[in-house]
Amino acid sequence: MTRASPQPTEEHVTPATGDGGPGQGSTAAAGWLFDRTTDLWTFGGSAALSALLLLFGAATGLLDAATPVWLWLWLVVFVDVAHVWTTLFRTYLDGDELRRHRLRYAGVPLGCYLLGTATHAVSPALFWRVLAYVAVFHFIRQQVGWLALYERRRPAPTPLDRRLEQSALHAAMVYPLIHWHAHLPAQFAWFMPGDFAGGWIDGDWVEHLAPFYWALMITYLGRQAVLWSRSALHPGKLLLVVTTWACWHLGIVTFASDYAFTVTNVIIHGAPYAVLIYRHGRARTTGVGASLSSRLLARGALPFCALCLLLATLEELGWDHLVWHEHDRLFGPGPLLSDHILALVVPLLAVPQATHYVLDGLIWRTRSDPALRASLSRMADNPR
Repeated sequence: MTRASPQPTEEHVTPATGDGGPGQGSTAAAGWLFDRTTDLWTFGGSAALSALLLLFGAATGLLDAATPVWLWLWLVVFVDVAHVWTTLFRTYLDGDELRRHRLRYAGVPLGCYLLGTATHAVSPALFWRVLAYVAVFHFIRQQVGWLALYERRRPAPTPLDRRLEQSALHAAMVYPLIHWHAHLPAQFAWFMPGDFAGGWIDGDWVEHLAPFYWALMITYLGRQAVLWSRSALHPGKLLLVVTTWACWHLGIVTFASDYAFTVTNVIIHGAPYAVLIYRHGRARTTGVGASLSSRLLARGALPFCALCLLLATLEELGWDHLVWHEHDRLFGPGPLLSDHILALVVPLLAVPQATHYVLDGLIWRTRSDPALRASLSRMADNPR
């Protein structure tokens, strides 16, 4: 259904693991990643839209049904698939970046394709299972990375607070995933039915785990109340943890339907990443050569969004035309390919997605990239 990066270190930054360093302005000093308004819209607005769509689904009977085509088009294609293509502005459209890492940008897509064809040759089911679990890892690490980026803007009051924040955010995602695995087969899947491996987590074990999960989350909220009473609350971190917790729990545990999972899973992942790419790129245009990326971003958000939406539509056209054949009214009928041809076509169509997963763990390393450190630091000082 939906379309990920190592543990943050001193030198590594992702949308998830930022290390722009504290900025000099009031925005950075307050701990906001971009600015107060953008942070609230990016994280709070994404979750609020998910909640509104849940309410809409409950009111219209869609909550327990398959995701309607119009919503699938907007969320899966125009948000999820499109956010994968935003990575171009940090990589292939940035001439300086491309020249510095020619081998990386040639080798990663090729390696993803070769590994994909090898896996698909063993079993199509294995291919989708591997891709699903890599995607899950990517989704988890991105949220953890956002927390790390906030931490570098304004550290937690104590090491214990930092560990509690990290534990709560991990639990907010890992527990719903464990619950999901304990209730397979489910009414929804990550990519396709059967992509998760069932039978290895017992439902009784999840019931025993639940009290620890709730105790941890309540402890985290209690500590945030204490910090608020002492005027030491970090609203950005609290917003990140609470929205992640709400969306993952509601989509996977509470409602557990294809519609609910789609509206809660896609928006809070894809939209913030696109904002990061855009704001980082806008900050990076200062003092760098006129790369295609910088020229496009200098014109504002419209060319940025238009290119990503176009590429996402073309990619989905390829998937539906050649593989799925589910939306003929949107993309037209396509040929029925043999299994041997599909073994070559499916991994090829998955290359943008797989490349995004891999590059997301590489393109935010700051130790050897002073320009990246500078642009990440300027994000909070150059709002638009």
